[in-house]
Amino acid sequence: QVQLVESGGGLVQAGDSLRLSCVASRSTFVRYNMGWFRQPPGKGRELVAAISANGGSTYYTDSVKGRFTISRESDKNTVYLQMSSLKPEDTGAYYCAAATVFSAIVTMKRADYWGQGTQVTVSS
Repeated sequence: QVQLVESGGGLVQAGDSLRLSCVASRSTFVRYNMGWFRQPPGKGRELVAAISANGGSTYYTDSVKGRFTISRESDKNTVYLQMSSLKPEDTGAYYCAAATVFSAIVTMKRADYWGQGTQVTVSS
């Protein structure tokens, strides 16, 4: 019902910036809360950022506060993750996710739909 397609990952050096994009199916995007998760190599999945369906609420994990910004453009059915001052610790597979309930993403790290992932690698 909801298709999510990520793009924008790549190999960068520490201190660089990247913007990840996630394009969702048009008919459902405005109804869903959106989040970005990441999974570093050899580690578990963690929630990086989330934004409510209307854009009124956002969440960031402590390690990215002040460096990452999540945003959405409803007319483009797109959610973004702007990443600045990247660190090697930010390396991982980044996944876009959609959920009916905002708190499900933030508190339970759960989502109803997931993208395929895009790889971000930050070299020192």
